[in-house]
Amino acid sequence: MSELALLDPLLAAIPEQAGILPWRRREAGFPGLLRGLCGQMISNQAATAIWVRLSALPGALSPDGLLALSDEALRQAGLSRPKLRHARALAEAFADGRLSAEGLAALSDEAAVAAIAAIPGFGPWTASVYLLFGLDRKDIFPVGDLALAASLAALRGLPERPSPRELAALAEAWRPWRSMAARLLWHHWRHVTGRPAGESIA
Repeated sequence: MSELALLDPLLAAIPEQAGILPWRRREAGFPGLLRGLCGQMISNQAATAIWVRLSALPGALSPDGLLALSDEALRQAGLSRPKLRHARALAEAFADGRLSAEGLAALSDEAAVAAIAAIPGFGPWTASVYLLFGLDRKDIFPVGDLALAASLAALRGLPERPSPRELAALAEAWRPWRSMAARLLWHHWRHVTGRPAGESIA
């Protein structure tokens, strides 16, 4: 935090207004990526409800276990047809060894994002969120995240949200601590929008 404070005092001041920064983590490997898939393109409340139902299915949090479940069981848990296909593609990648928790942890940031994004339904945003929360990488910034863009606009009084390209350029100033910058901006956005401190945005 002290290093980032030198780069951007506005970011460093966020906890004074929003409270102590909660240090959120996600499980590494298949469960963490599966949870990321559940959260794509829907509200946090809906994503949490799906995850609770899905994780309650016997075996759903292991690749072989998920592949053994019926489409009907996965749909009843809340997975749409596209997400169902993508969940099975993820499970197959872990089952056949193309992906593993240990393998992803050993890769560079860029290589890990590319390996995850090679699975149907998993783009750079989901991969980046996994690296940030599942692997605790230090210099990850999901530039396509709308909450990050909105938070930065609110923090700096910008007339509109920066585009992903603009956000990527602005985030360059926070290297090599962009993960902490992202955490602080999400924390700021929870505060600005009145969400509970423990509620996930990413």
